[in-house]
Amino acid sequence: MERPWYKSYDPGVPHDIELPPKTLPRFLEEAAEEYPNNIGVQFMSGRLTFKKLNEEVDSFARVLAGLGLKPGSTVALHMPNCPQYVIAFYGALRAGCIVTPCNPLYVERELVHQLNDSGAEAIVTLSRFYPLVRDVKHKTNLKAVIVSNIKDYLPGSLKILYTLFKEKKEGDRVKLQSGDLWMFDLMKRYRSHPLHKVEDDLQKPACYMYTGGTTGMPKGAVLSHGNILANALQARAWLSDYEEGKEILLGALPFFHSYGMSIALNLALVTKATLITVPQFKINEILELIHKERPTLFPGVPTMYVAVNNAPDVEKYDLSSIKVCISGAAPLPVEVQKQFEKITKGGRLREGYGLTEASPVTHCNPIFGENRTGSIGLPFPGVVAKIVDLEDPSKEMPVGERGQLAVKGPQVMQGYLNRDEDNKNIFHNGFILTGDIAIMDEDGYFYIVDRQKDMVIAGGYNIFPREIEEVLYAHEKIKEACVAGVPHEYRGETIKAYIVLKDGVTMTEKEVIDYCAENLTKYKVPKIVEFRDELPKTMVGKILRRTLVEEELAKQKKEQSS
Repeated sequence: MERPWYKSYDPGVPHDIELPPKTLPRFLEEAAEEYPNNIGVQFMSGRLTFKKLNEEVDSFARVLAGLGLKPGSTVALHMPNCPQYVIAFYGALRAGCIVTPCNPLYVERELVHQLNDSGAEAIVTLSRFYPLVRDVKHKTNLKAVIVSNIKDYLPGSLKILYTLFKEKKEGDRVKLQSGDLWMFDLMKRYRSHPLHKVEDDLQKPACYMYTGGTTGMPKGAVLSHGNILANALQARAWLSDYEEGKEILLGALPFFHSYGMSIALNLALVTKATLITVPQFKINEILELIHKERPTLFPGVPTMYVAVNNAPDVEKYDLSSIKVCISGAAPLPVEVQKQFEKITKGGRLREGYGLTEASPVTHCNPIFGENRTGSIGLPFPGVVAKIVDLEDPSKEMPVGERGQLAVKGPQVMQGYLNRDEDNKNIFHNGFILTGDIAIMDEDGYFYIVDRQKDMVIAGGYNIFPREIEEVLYAHEKIKEACVAGVPHEYRGETIKAYIVLKDGVTMTEKEVIDYCAENLTKYKVPKIVEFRDELPKTMVGKILRRTLVEEELAKQKKEQSS
């Protein structure tokens, strides 16, 4: 069926994708055969060729089998981006296990919930995060705790220096409880054991990826081998001039997040690209990496590109190797996009869109074609998207009319783990209901108006924060902005703007309000402005609007009780 967005696809981008009858670990085997000496994973000055990476993945698959884990067992990964994460991820899949990635900054309650809800039997963690795992182990069904040290894949001289000068200071030197095991020792022990190949089955679960928990406790999206492979291949198809075996991908997005998993970790694998693993986003280190290592693809979130744009002395770094950046997880302000493309001397920064339940990417602006301002772009190959009525999802809205975005495609999850009622609510006639309010234009470009739950109703008007944030980001003094609805006794809710200014500038609340009044209808103008040194963010870098609202509610409650 001809879809309106097909005519806007870049030349060479297919309308659909075909899934080969093989899982992601097979792509690693192919990379090891075709490009054995190419660097597969890079971490600081450490390098693993595809051949070596494949051997390490094999060894880890043997470890899991040797410890008694069976195909279908769940393995939790509790690490930032590092070679051990890559090895454990593909090693678990090669052993037929299901991976559940955990944010290493989780507190006890969050970690225990995910381990128990996913039925994790083993966890792989770094030594600096081991104390938390040790303390919660008795509250879970874990049979194996596997620990690695961040230095394990550094070259010899650097490993010695790290041991002498940083290991203790960084909290990496720990003593394991009886029964807990060092990853490096296990891999040596099981390296020569037979590896039982698991039959490829794209329908079987590969990953329990937990949502951010914006409403209640996080839920595990069940992503099959086919789901996660599809999203990586869709992204590969979208990057029509990406050359296999020749690209370098900057892996600054956390791999434990669905976006980092698909558009950094797995995309690098299916394109046989070198993956630079970055455990923590620090702007000076990122600029040095780009300048020195010359990555060609830098997937990220808007706050990362804001950091690049506003970095002191950014002009001293050569960022021209960047060919493409796909931005997701939050709206990309137009001014941020323009400035970044100018700094990188032509690097294409394109806004995309996705959700954990879709592995996650469903839309993106064309890399070479028309990049429409404020649009999340076109549906990926194989994705069908439509706008449905907010009250009745069986009713499709006409072009240009606002409604809820609904999508279906080969990357959409099988359902939530242990959540029958939630599955009934999110699926409708084969489509997944995203909860985002959007419109589609006549050419098949989609625009997120806002999240249904973020819409502010003030004085009877429906107000969408993104529109106001776009205006704020266009101001030369403003570095970051977030707009939220806060309780108001007369208007129900009123608009409050939270602002971080660029270094060395000052601004008053009146200046902000007057500026907005010149650029927005009266009822959309913020009534309150709060200047902050920073805004609360997720580990991925998405600004936490709900945290700001929660802080405001707590503040009002305290004022009322005093």
